[in-house]
Amino acid sequence: MNDVTGTLDEALERLHTTGPERDGWLSNHAPMAVEALVRHGQAPVVHRWLDHYADRLEEPPPPSRPITADDWREALGDPARITDWTRYFGRELDARPWREVLAAWWPRLLPGIAGGATHPVIRTGHAVRTLLASDGQESAPRRAELAHALGYWAARHQALPALTPLAGAPTAAAALDAVPPVPEQSGGIRARLDQLTAFPRWGEAPDPDTAKARLVELVTAATHRYATHGHGEPIMLVHAATAPNAVLRTLPALPRELWAPSLAAAWAAAAAVTAAYTPREAAPVPSTALTPQEVFERAAAHGDDHTIKFTDTALDVADPVALTAAVRSIELNPPLLP
Repeated sequence: MNDVTGTLDEALERLHTTGPERDGWLSNHAPMAVEALVRHGQAPVVHRWLDHYADRLEEPPPPSRPITADDWREALGDPARITDWTRYFGRELDARPWREVLAAWWPRLLPGIAGGATHPVIRTGHAVRTLLASDGQESAPRRAELAHALGYWAARHQALPALTPLAGAPTAAAALDAVPPVPEQSGGIRARLDQLTAFPRWGEAPDPDTAKARLVELVTAATHRYATHGHGEPIMLVHAATAPNAVLRTLPALPRELWAPSLAAAWAAAAAVTAAYTPREAAPVPSTALTPQEVFERAAAHGDDHTIKFTDTALDVADPVALTAAVRSIELNPPLLP
């Protein structure tokens, strides 16, 4: 994405004066949504969209004390240190190429992929996609966005409970179908994730190329599943697709030896969200005749941040079922724009 308008950098600079959360734990989706809007030709609506989103933004929390290479472990998973973590990654990205920083921290952060309801890894995926598209001419706001994303992930890092492996599934779609729902489907995602006990075995990859192919399969299956199961929890279930897609978007920036563990973490994230929110019954959904451009234009006009991000993922999958799923998200989620 070569944003000749400069809109994305302007929007990111505007957003970097705000924190990654509001009301204590709800995520700021604006950096991800504006990146998707610009990528799909909707730069002219970005600042108007931000004006409507402004009441969901808060100032970042105050800093505590600097994080260093010697004491970062004690700050991992401490949401009170969000600003400390953002500043740490800002210093790291000033000192080293962004790919080096990402490669060093990716395996440290992967075990906490479900932290922050998977929003930190999703924000990281959007940031990395922008940097990869910058052709070596990445701007300061885009590097800063990666610092914000990684800082958010480190602060909200939270490992899933120990899980028992269940019988293996032959495909990603079958594996998602076989994920046991959590017993008590009420309350927030943290309470639901604490109930996880077991996942089907799926996604073992003997080599990096197989890992990438299976990650594509997982993103496709999770996107398709939203068409028939998204009604279970229309906002939260988008993350079963957008979280693994964030990992897929990041693979080209990572050493190939990290691709297989990235697949394993992406499967854990998709399965966790599925277990936490999936309904017990599928719903019949008619197909759509809209083109990808028409579907995204509808998502942009609708304005809901989750819908924009999910439609962005559906356009990556780019088949009729994925477009139907995107239309379903527009129908199910409340609009932001009048």
